Amino acid sequence: MNKALFFVCSLVNLTTAMLLLGAFSFAQSTIKGTILDDKGFPVSAANVILKPENSQSIIAYGYSNETGNYELTTYKTGSYVLSFSALNYETVSFEVVLTHESKTILQDASLVYKAIALNEVVIESNRPITIKKDTIVFDVKAFIQGNEEVVEDLLKKIPGLTVDSDGTIKAGNQEVEKVMVDNDDFFEKGYKVLTKNMPSSPIEKVELLQHYSNNKHLKGIENSEKVALNLVLKDDAKRQWFGNFLLGYGLISENRYEGRSNLMNFGKKNKYYFLTNLNNTGETATGDISSLIYSFGDEQIGDNEKNQTILGLEVYVPQLKQKRVNFNNAELISLNSIFTLSPKIKLKAMAFINQDENNFYRNSSQSFFANNIFFQNTEDFTLRKNTLVGFGKIDFDFNISSTKNFQFTSKLSNTRNKDRSELLFNDNLLQERLNSNNHLLDQKIVFTNKITTNKAWLISARVINEKTPQTYELNQFLYDDLFSSNANNIAQINQNEMAFYGIESYLLNREKAGNLLEIKFGNQYRRDVLHSNFQIKNGNQLIDNPLGYQNNTVYGVNDLYAILKYAYRLKKINLVPQIDLHQFFNTLEIAEMKASQTPFFINPKLGIEYEMNKKNKILASYAFNTTNASILDVYSNYVHSGFRSFTKGTGTFNQLEASNALLSYTYGNWGDKFFASTFIMYSRNHDFLSTHAVIAQNYSQYDKIQIKDRDLATLSSSVDYYFRPVSSNLKLVVGGTKTNYKNVVNNSNLRAVKNNLIYYGLELRSGFKGIFNYHTGTKWDYNEVTTTINNSFTNNTLFLDLSFVLNSKMNFQIQTERYFFGNLEKKHNTYYFMDLEAKYTVKENKLSFFLSGNNLFNTTSFKNYSVNDISISNTEYRLQPRYVLLKMDYRF
Repeated sequence: MNKALFFVCSLVNLTTAMLLLGAFSFAQSTIKGTILDDKGFPVSAANVILKPENSQSIIAYGYSNETGNYELTTYKTGSYVLSFSALNYETVSFEVVLTHESKTILQDASLVYKAIALNEVVIESNRPITIKKDTIVFDVKAFIQGNEEVVEDLLKKIPGLTVDSDGTIKAGNQEVEKVMVDNDDFFEKGYKVLTKNMPSSPIEKVELLQHYSNNKHLKGIENSEKVALNLVLKDDAKRQWFGNFLLGYGLISENRYEGRSNLMNFGKKNKYYFLTNLNNTGETATGDISSLIYSFGDEQIGDNEKNQTILGLEVYVPQLKQKRVNFNNAELISLNSIFTLSPKIKLKAMAFINQDENNFYRNSSQSFFANNIFFQNTEDFTLRKNTLVGFGKIDFDFNISSTKNFQFTSKLSNTRNKDRSELLFNDNLLQERLNSNNHLLDQKIVFTNKITTNKAWLISARVINEKTPQTYELNQFLYDDLFSSNANNIAQINQNEMAFYGIESYLLNREKAGNLLEIKFGNQYRRDVLHSNFQIKNGNQLIDNPLGYQNNTVYGVNDLYAILKYAYRLKKINLVPQIDLHQFFNTLEIAEMKASQTPFFINPKLGIEYEMNKKNKILASYAFNTTNASILDVYSNYVHSGFRSFTKGTGTFNQLEASNALLSYTYGNWGDKFFASTFIMYSRNHDFLSTHAVIAQNYSQYDKIQIKDRDLATLSSSVDYYFRPVSSNLKLVVGGTKTNYKNVVNNSNLRAVKNNLIYYGLELRSGFKGIFNYHTGTKWDYNEVTTTINNSFTNNTLFLDLSFVLNSKMNFQIQTERYFFGNLEKKHNTYYFMDLEAKYTVKENKLSFFLSGNNLFNTTSFKNYSVNDISISNTEYRLQPRYVLLKMDYRF
């Protein structure tokens, strides 16, 4: 077995080396010339395609520019057909012979005009990639390899798009804003529900929308760098009901199952998408479910507002595929509809219920070193989380006129968690029970008035109410060193509430020279309530509510603000000064004590963009920020936050100042053959909240303290290059972070903590049209933590994915991974995984069978090593054992 595993890893390195070597050993041929019409005028936007004779496969393609010139490059050899075509012209073809010698072939073309009578017929060119202003259109037929099942699989094949292991989709290095279907959006930032479940077969084209605006009236006015995707359906998938259901059950594994069904109708007026998903194979159907429930990062009023809780039985999951450590029993049903009630009114309704039981298993040994105190804790931990989420959302869109629009959005969410743990802590059996309920109501209205072509005004208002009551019980009493009592268990009851109210006016004015003025005025009020009741008990009898461990805190923040931003274009330089003005009215009630303050902030920012040419761009920015404290910073007494930890806020108002500087450079444009980017960021926290920690074997107490000066420096660089000789894309990444801060441990003086993280790696992905494709890569991570002592380690990951499409009926994929941990003993520092997916199509787009194997090497546990400023941990996780599923997919 070890030899076989060694061969897999060696194959990765060998493949990478051979491909990189081969990329420079092939001779390149260049074909170029000029395309004219029969009157001698240049023909622009003509298709130039190089392909084998009597074949539809494309070797190289391009288009003529405004002067009629074109240029193709290829590393292929042999006899090929070079064809020239354009709308309203007859196609012309030539034979070209390519040899192993590098050379340039000149081939001009003269196209004869041919009038085409159009009788309700639309003529479209068959380009694999078409660029229309800010939209890049990908013809799916040119990129599929035959093994795509869901939308996520398809998007992995589109040039320039990457899909992370958790389903996050990026164009270049930027996450997409949303994934739409025929220009209608169901899920916004929660697009993973769609991409992980919807079949890919109905998709005809994928549109990448650059400079995307969430508000259509702001398109062409605002400076947007957002990107979005639109899935264009085939004609036979529109205006009719269609879908699929997939059923799978374990062959050699008991009680392993997977089921998924989709029912869809994408009509001109109404659209429906219904789905169900249930499995216990570790797969998640929703991605990060908070992306559906909350709004993050859209820069609209109320975004990023969320109730804050302190207590939770959360677990750290190692950097593996989620299905390896997720022992689940998931059930999801989602009903989503878009109704066009009239030419002016559109209503979107969304609802889902998701229930999941997750089990988690961990053994750990943690060695503490804190101000001359050394001890070791061992834990054998089992956690079962039972979560039920019900969510509903309504979007009402009313186009009052061609320039005025009214939107109303309402969200309602109810989440119930029942968490149970069994923990063998230093040979003492502990049982934790945590019941938590979250109730959320979020309502927003937005009115947009496009005053002129270049000027728009928006007014928005939002109300959010969220409550999270929690009840926690622990069947042991570990705190004899803190409390003198005859107790044998403890409990804590928390009540967290948040209410948010806000209104904002936003004016955008793009001047004739292209300069953009943005003005925002608004007022936001947030009120947080934190009640915590810590109870020391003997059986069911309450013994004590110790002083200093009860909280009754009400924190109110009223923010009256104005934001002025002006983007000024000066030839190749774009200057973007911005100033944020905030007048705060803060109130803090702690038990019987009441306090208030009225701080005034001025936060300036300056951005500079320098476009040297179409290939080279530089961006620099500087910002000075003063931030106001949150409820998690100001509560005055301890809250029980875990079976052996207590945390405490400052008990007073806090405003923290920081400076941030950024410098980035990019070469090339999205989708180019060669693209490189790098950025350096430096952040200086002039004030920050650190901790004064008391670390003991059975408990830890963390008091927040405000101290001076914390530094963070980050470097990240990436290079993407497409090698035509081997039809493969190479990606190199290198980066790291360097931080230093201060804290207090066990009554020590302020001590300096330094952390260095460095990473580097590469990936190589093929785009062959034949039966075989690969994706391989490796990455190293170096981590160093320095306090009074120094700890460091280096980890490495390696993967090789192979895909074989034998014919239209049969394909299979093999995925392999290797993990290496530098600071673990030899017998526990290397781990291997292999997965298999094979498909046999009985009838195309109708009936298919799959054989799916997970963890074929049956690696049942996984150890890793971590360090921080007070401890070193060796942790072992239980993994999903080997299983094989037989699955059937039926489409209708």
